[in-house]
Amino acid sequence: MKLVIAIIQPYKLEAVKEELYRQEVNLITVSEVLGHGRQKGVAEIYRGSKETGNLLRKIRLEIAVNDNFVEPTVKAVIKGAKTGETGDGKIFILDLKECIRIRTEEHGGVAIG
Repeated sequence: MKLVIAIIQPYKLEAVKEELYRQEVNLITVSEVLGHGRQKGVAEIYRGSKETGNLLRKIRLEIAVNDNFVEPTVKAVIKGAKTGETGDGKIFILDLKECIRIRTEEHGGVAIG
């Protein structure tokens, strides 16, 4: 089991979700976050307005998957989020020690779905 964490541009969220759904990856958690990379917060256009400063709006996706879904998940995020420009984001893949479905108390990969 793995936890795929992706940091993407806010306006790419719908495209990434569509690509994930095509790969039958349906279980995602989405958070609005602030951050910056190497560009250290250069100005960006967000929903038609220019934003500057150190921290820029980003979307953080957390996706728990069984091992056979890691590659399709990563490819879907890249396909949906990539523009080829600075600030497209990052993907992190972490080992997931355990997953427990609260409703049924199932453990492991079966709890992920």
